[in-house]
Amino acid sequence: MINFSKIEEELLKYWQENKIFEKTLEKESPKGDYVFYDGPPFATGLPHYGHIVASLMKDVIPRYYTMKGYHVERKWGWDCHGLPIENIVEKEIGTKSKKDIEEIGIDKFNEKCRSKVSMYADEWRKVIDRMGRWVDMDNDYKTMDKDYMESIWWVFKQLWDKGLIYASYKSMHICPRCETTLSQFEVAEGYRTVKDLSVVAKFELKEIHKLGKVEVGNRKIYILSWTTTPWTLPGNLALAVGSDVEYAVVEEKNDYYILAKANLEKMMEGKEYKVVGEIKGSELVDMEYKPLFPYFDNEKLENRENAFKVYAADFVTIEDGTGVVHIAPAFGEDDMNLGKKENLPFVQHVAMDGRFIPEVKDFSGEEVKPKDDPMATDIKILKYLVEKDLLFKKEKYEHSYPYCWRCDSPLLNYATSSWFVKVTDIKDKALKTAKNINWMPDHIKEGRFGQWLEGARDWSISRQRFWGSVMPIWVCDKCEEQQVFGAISELEEASGAKVDDLHKHFVDKISFKCDKCDGEMKRIPDVLDCWFESGSMPYAQMHYPFENKEKFEKNFPAKFIAEGVDQTRAWFYYMHILANAIKGEEAFQNVIVNGIVLAEDGKKMSKRLSNYPDPMEVMDKYGADAMRYYLCSSQVMKADNFNFSERDLSDQTRFINILMNVLTFYETFVGELKIEDLKKDELTNVLDIWINSKLEEFKSSVTKRLDKYDLNSVREIPKFIDELSTWYIRRSRDRFKGEDEEDKMKALKVLRRILFHLARIMAPFIPYLAEHIYKELDGRLDSVHLEEWPEVEEKLIDKKVLDDMDITRKVVELGLAKRAEVKIKVRQPLQKATVFNTKVSQEYIELICEELNVKEVNFGKDKTGEVKVELDIKMSAELEEEGLLRELVRTINQMRKKAKLTINDRIIVGYSFESEVLTRVFDKFGDELKKGVLAEKLEEKKEFKEKVKVNEIEVGLEIKKV
Repeated sequence: MINFSKIEEELLKYWQENKIFEKTLEKESPKGDYVFYDGPPFATGLPHYGHIVASLMKDVIPRYYTMKGYHVERKWGWDCHGLPIENIVEKEIGTKSKKDIEEIGIDKFNEKCRSKVSMYADEWRKVIDRMGRWVDMDNDYKTMDKDYMESIWWVFKQLWDKGLIYASYKSMHICPRCETTLSQFEVAEGYRTVKDLSVVAKFELKEIHKLGKVEVGNRKIYILSWTTTPWTLPGNLALAVGSDVEYAVVEEKNDYYILAKANLEKMMEGKEYKVVGEIKGSELVDMEYKPLFPYFDNEKLENRENAFKVYAADFVTIEDGTGVVHIAPAFGEDDMNLGKKENLPFVQHVAMDGRFIPEVKDFSGEEVKPKDDPMATDIKILKYLVEKDLLFKKEKYEHSYPYCWRCDSPLLNYATSSWFVKVTDIKDKALKTAKNINWMPDHIKEGRFGQWLEGARDWSISRQRFWGSVMPIWVCDKCEEQQVFGAISELEEASGAKVDDLHKHFVDKISFKCDKCDGEMKRIPDVLDCWFESGSMPYAQMHYPFENKEKFEKNFPAKFIAEGVDQTRAWFYYMHILANAIKGEEAFQNVIVNGIVLAEDGKKMSKRLSNYPDPMEVMDKYGADAMRYYLCSSQVMKADNFNFSERDLSDQTRFINILMNVLTFYETFVGELKIEDLKKDELTNVLDIWINSKLEEFKSSVTKRLDKYDLNSVREIPKFIDELSTWYIRRSRDRFKGEDEEDKMKALKVLRRILFHLARIMAPFIPYLAEHIYKELDGRLDSVHLEEWPEVEEKLIDKKVLDDMDITRKVVELGLAKRAEVKIKVRQPLQKATVFNTKVSQEYIELICEELNVKEVNFGKDKTGEVKVELDIKMSAELEEEGLLRELVRTINQMRKKAKLTINDRIIVGYSFESEVLTRVFDKFGDELKKGVLAEKLEEKKEFKEKVKVNEIEVGLEIKKV
């Protein structure tokens, strides 16, 4: 086994010292620019296989299009803002809340965040370089750069001027730990299946003595409502029923209960009850009930007259629960909408930090969803209901619940103010332009991406955090006049201040007089959603429109992007939305979407579990090209999950050693010869015609698949190498060794041409091995990566030769199977093979004879019509002698190999045996034996340390280097 990893390290050094990547950018590009957008990673952790897969896609395609005559700029970027970095800093300094950060000082906190941005940048460079990816990491961009952030302001201003930005009070998901809202995508990413506590609470109706035909009298009558969020019950202000839902009135013990008739059995399971009446939901509307909790039942409550009543709502279902929904308008979209419609009081009994406000006296200050025990507070609420005899039923309930995708805290559905992008205004346009995008795999287009786009809602873009791009909105503290800036110069002109940094702790200090009144214009405190930054990347990485205006507009939209499947709802989506809002078109034309690389057992890769091999160790052990091939050829390149197996990697990349052996074979026989280019009229040997036809078909297949962004096209490479090695080289071996110099030269020219073209085809996928072959063949340029992509030469494809060779190989396969069936080794010649129901010409018959080791091939037909082979297995003395000769040649050549002799070493063979048949072999085939083992002479000896068996005949053999 060749240690190709060491060869790669030398080639990497060669590339760096000779600036080969830079030369690929400087070379002529007749087809112009090919633009791809590189989604930047965070440098707050070490690169893992997910990053390597993404980097691989972003290396193969740019290399390919560079060879096809394009200029492909590859600029590295770093994602710098947002909660990932804030959380690292918070863990380091020990803060528990936003209040803690504000006490320390936002300026100190933000500068600490800035210092953490490039924690692992050096380690990233090592991995990216070693894997063979070419990308400019010296002139990188950072999302925290002033230029990048200024372009984000420009993007925001474009949306503002188009009327696509608005502020509103909506029910959204918030993270109580981070005290900020989350976008639709961020919420969707964090759902988990969990067990929560659900309760059925008893809401006592007031002053009801008769319900339909039911005489209530002085008994208590309750409406039952089921909830999986007991912590919202202290904020209850109404109940909702379905107008057309049939409700049952049941008697249980000494009380009456109202619940949906359809769910009666489930809800009353284990209880003795009887149905005493039925009532429509519409008949329950406007009935009043006693509040479960006393905290907000007072005259100070605005719109108190509308509180604690039953209302009809079309969102009420009977799929689960009691058919009655408890309404807390500050917690849930349906609740809030009903609250607005019915003019209900608005009570937010939980603060943004996820804790009960002081008015909730029995639970004041307690977290409603503690991260370490999410049901703890719900249990306390349950105990309160039990004490007040307001609990009807409790149970554990399994459901899907959202968690913060950054800090793992349970989210809360919470009514709060936010700034939004009117995605719904541009959705039709976005759906139309999405049809122009080519996806690999194509099912993402109408599937994961298309469906997400179909369900697009307005995008909450404001975050109540610190380390990020700030919202460029200044508001007058008196008349509430708003002013939005789309450039630093605009802010400097309005304020008279010099602006050197656009982060919160700098720009929040900038204020100025309002033009409409004598008030002070101050910036709103929010920062932008980090996905707004990411979606602005096409413009911001080039500091557009302040710089590179012509260059950007000439090359928008991008030709290519690539990221993981999760980005269909994130980066891909937000880029597409902003591009449609600003430019009215898609942001990119072609996308490759990768799946997730899992551990060998199918579990998520985990440092804690140590269930996957370190990428650098894998590259040191097997080589970067082996890892590149393994990942490129896998289903992970088509948005499917993939279990990484070191054993599979090793097995699937054996072709690298096979190809290295082919190269060694060529170099052995070429020696000091100067090999010129192959001319078409030199293709006379059927094997030469066949392998060149195969090469052109191989080139055509890879090119067509790569043009469709199918990286699994790399699988064509080992298949072609197998054809080259196991058929062409093996069948041509005697030509390379032979004395016919003209034929030998033709074979060398053919093999040289094949290897040159193969190196170019491999170059985007397996760059090191391609470079090694190219350099060993003395390529004309400094690197194979400066070569052009090879054109398919259709005139070299001989369909008849390909078909005839397929038949020949089929016959050989069947004949070898017959030999195995009758247990006769291939080294033993046979007289005849008969081939039924097909026929080939003489040159193919010679191949069949050599492969099957038969003297002649006859052709015939039978009734089956199927191609089959029969062997004549009768053994003559002459055939036995030839078989022994081949066994002797094989045995002696194995001894040569064991002695590590080369093709240039000659030997003397010493022998001893007592066998008449072997005597005849040495007498008749002595010269042939010497030629087959590269021996100067054969000499008889008497004593040997050990003897070997040749076809069960004991023979003394030894070799001595001349």
